[in-house]
Amino acid sequence: MATVAVPDGEAVTVRIEPKMSIARILFLLGYSLSAKGWRHEEVRLGEEPELLSALARLFERQADQALRQGLLQGYRSTEETSLVVRGRIREAEQIRRHHGRLIPLEIAHDEYTSDIAENQLLRAACERLLRLPGGIPGDVRARLLRLRVRLAEITPLGRGQELPVWRPTRLNVRYQNALRLAELVLRGASVEHRPGDITVNGFLFDMAQVFEDFVTVALREALADNGGHCVLQATHYLDERQAIRMLPDFVWYADDGTPLAVADAKYKAEKPGGFPDADLYQMLAYCTALNLPEGHLIYAKGNAPHAAHRVRHARITIHQHALDLDQPPAGLLTEVKALARRLVMVMPV
Repeated sequence: MATVAVPDGEAVTVRIEPKMSIARILFLLGYSLSAKGWRHEEVRLGEEPELLSALARLFERQADQALRQGLLQGYRSTEETSLVVRGRIREAEQIRRHHGRLIPLEIAHDEYTSDIAENQLLRAACERLLRLPGGIPGDVRARLLRLRVRLAEITPLGRGQELPVWRPTRLNVRYQNALRLAELVLRGASVEHRPGDITVNGFLFDMAQVFEDFVTVALREALADNGGHCVLQATHYLDERQAIRMLPDFVWYADDGTPLAVADAKYKAEKPGGFPDADLYQMLAYCTALNLPEGHLIYAKGNAPHAAHRVRHARITIHQHALDLDQPPAGLLTEVKALARRLVMVMPV
């Protein structure tokens, strides 16, 4: 999201939104371990009852920013039994519990401490995220563990305990964004990229690169038990003089170095007229240079899950696959495994 100025002096907000949910984007990033692109600007999002782990990275960054100046401190009202006078004596409780006795005393006082509602909420949200069975990237989990250490002196909230109440003030301004995210975590909700009142750290990704990273890494994992080895962005040349360099996104090789399959990831949606012809020409060049009978173009979305084009006089077939990204991670990985089986079925001529 960006804010720009217009001639009449008013500010206009321009939103650049992906075609998929934040949960799906974070899954693709986490799977390929390529979590680059986070910015420090803040954007406002709407609440969405989605995958809780999708919120982990957003919460950790906001909480870390909130704690950079140290733990927030404030006054907490405390009622206790004491042997000395501190604050004021609770006369009704003193008479009810200790009638006729001078000590102990039932007192109430305000204690200046860091063990306040704001810090208790941050610790509770941190521990809630760390208890998730899986799905949080390793780097985020490590930072959440460090965050919990910084909050170690704060009283943990027991299971089923009512959440402490906090109110926005000028004193806790630096905490407010993190606290709203903490409340989302503790409610089991997440965020979505639509206008709303929830502030998070801004993020900007090259979705074409995110999709390519996911597809190539997922294919490599799916082919791990089939021998050979996979290279991402393998360097090859179209001509014998090696003047025209090519970089296929994914090449699977036999143990002796013979290419077995080639694939290219394209973050494009199919139009009524089909996918761009230029992609087919590019894959034809790959297959020709690698001496492969088949090539695979993998798109982010399409009208049909698969199409095949037999090239005249070339004995080469170019496949176009479409992955449905708007589905749970398990279903998406199942589609990638099915695609990997297609690569295994055809051996080079």
